[in-house]
Amino acid sequence: MDETSVSAAAAGAAAGAGDGTPRAGRGRSFEELVAEGAAVPTEGWDFSWFEGRADEGRPSWGYARTAAGRLAAATAALDIQTGGGEVFDFALGAAAPARPVLLAATEGWPPNVAKATALLRPRGAVVVASPEDAPLPFADETFDLVLSRHPVRPHWDEIARVLVPGGAYVAQHVGPASVFELVEYFLGPQPERIRGSRHPDHESAGAERAGLEIVDLRAERLRMEFHDIAAVVHFLRKVVWIVPGFTVAAYEPRLRALHERIEAEGSFVAHSTRHLFDARKPDR
Repeated sequence: MDETSVSAAAAGAAAGAGDGTPRAGRGRSFEELVAEGAAVPTEGWDFSWFEGRADEGRPSWGYARTAAGRLAAATAALDIQTGGGEVFDFALGAAAPARPVLLAATEGWPPNVAKATALLRPRGAVVVASPEDAPLPFADETFDLVLSRHPVRPHWDEIARVLVPGGAYVAQHVGPASVFELVEYFLGPQPERIRGSRHPDHESAGAERAGLEIVDLRAERLRMEFHDIAAVVHFLRKVVWIVPGFTVAAYEPRLRALHERIEAEGSFVAHSTRHLFDARKPDR
């Protein structure tokens, strides 16, 4: 998984966005807001807490709807790095009653394994605890559809191995330099090799080396806004790879300066990058 949409559960619902509604953190002290952001649980990928505090544009292709459409036509499906299972659960619900007979998901973080199991078991899906960098714990040619939303990195050889001939990999990936306005605010300028990692051209080449054919590849850059410092703190605690080793104590001066900036300007603006992969394993 990687940094995910802060508006996944409340798309575009930014309270006070030009309608006169007060922002959640407006007028509260730095100390109050930081304490709140530091106390919110981080398990799973439910981002509804951010409603009114942060928002992000969503890609035009609508990943969950796209996944639901593909699930409706599949017989055996796997969701890789499912997080808390929220997006897979939504897609399965939207695909019902036509959905695969065999359903499985993998997840590497123990709190998310438990959360995803509780959410997906009623859908008939088994959740397998599997580290992100481990081989997929399934036999060759098991699935005709493999899904993933924001994997840390795609293991193309493993994806190709578990797909049946003619099967598809449909996924939304995080793109290059995503949310780097926030990354570089805390960490300073990053080298080009870091900024350019996750480029869709590089990932396409990896997929093709594994024997997959790229059917469709789309990319978009999307506006994000953080409306109070509590949202920044919670985001950095939840999405730990944005600022590795982040703690409030370690970054208190930068957080305080950012709080003052948000109070003066109304928000902190960043941009996420996303790309949609539709790849196919050739028929024999």
